[in-house]
Amino acid sequence: MKKNFFYILLILNFETLHAQLPVYLNNKFNNESRVQDLIKRLRIEEKISLLGYTSKEVSRLGIPAYNWWNEALHGVARAGKATVFPQAIGMAATFNDALLYEAATIISTEARAKYNLAVKQDRRLQYMGLTFWSPNINIFRDPRWGRGQETYGEDPFLTARMGTAFVKGLQGNDKKYLKTAACAKHFAVHSGPEAGRHTFNAVVDEKDLRETYLYAFKKLVDAGVESVMCGYNRVNDEPCCTGNTLLQNVLRKEWKFKGHVVTDCWALEDIWLRHKVLPNSVAVAAAAIKAGVNLDCSNMLQDDVMNAIQQNLLTEKRSGQRIGGYFTNPI
Repeated sequence: MKKNFFYILLILNFETLHAQLPVYLNNKFNNESRVQDLIKRLRIEEKISLLGYTSKEVSRLGIPAYNWWNEALHGVARAGKATVFPQAIGMAATFNDALLYEAATIISTEARAKYNLAVKQDRRLQYMGLTFWSPNINIFRDPRWGRGQETYGEDPFLTARMGTAFVKGLQGNDKKYLKTAACAKHFAVHSGPEAGRHTFNAVVDEKDLRETYLYAFKKLVDAGVESVMCGYNRVNDEPCCTGNTLLQNVLRKEWKFKGHVVTDCWALEDIWLRHKVLPNSVAVAAAAIKAGVNLDCSNMLQDDVMNAIQQNLLTEKRSGQRIGGYFTNPI
């Protein structure tokens, strides 16, 4: 009897403690409620500090530092020993999306194990996270492009099928939590000549854009891919990482994408230094936030979003709504 009474008290104490937790720490609430509660608690300076791929610790809220940069095109990359699968172009040649799904499932299992070990050792390092910037679903039709081996080839339908299988294997099938987070890249029309990838302007008509270059991205969004990475290039004169046509009109409004948008690494720097579309880094930071970029693979947003607010290029209210409004399927 005493033993049973002890267990009852333990359960009641646990339930009381659980009820006192902030919503963002309480897994009895749904993910969206937890995310929104956390966003409300973050100060604007803290939100800005989380905008780079090297996200800073927010100790008062129990948020550890996190490095978003990880790769898994054909196995967990740069994180010690891992299973190495054939490159994406080789896997595509099998025409076997079920086989690719199995490979991606193994990759995500190994990734979880490495992540769990890293967290246990408090090693918040690059290539140890659960946010993978894979797969590359650009269409490979120009041999002058240097990254064709990362893709599934020249056919949009095959690319969509293989990419969807890879995403599902990486992200798992739990209804509440992601196993890892996949990323569809590089959005969009990115596969031009390698030498000009930081200045290239892809001029493409609507039919070709939709049928060739956006088809696979749409299929991966429909499949629930958590992230989309915007590219270095421009499309019809608009930089991919600040243009409203791709990021707002197509991705958010038309396709109803609910995940987070990350820039290619130092793509924002290209916009003012190489494309010369905007005058400086502060203007680019403001344009990126307005266009819906949530995460920057560089430090420009961390450095310049507050400057943009102070120069009246952004309002704190608008930037506060945009910043942090991502990753609604926590891992």
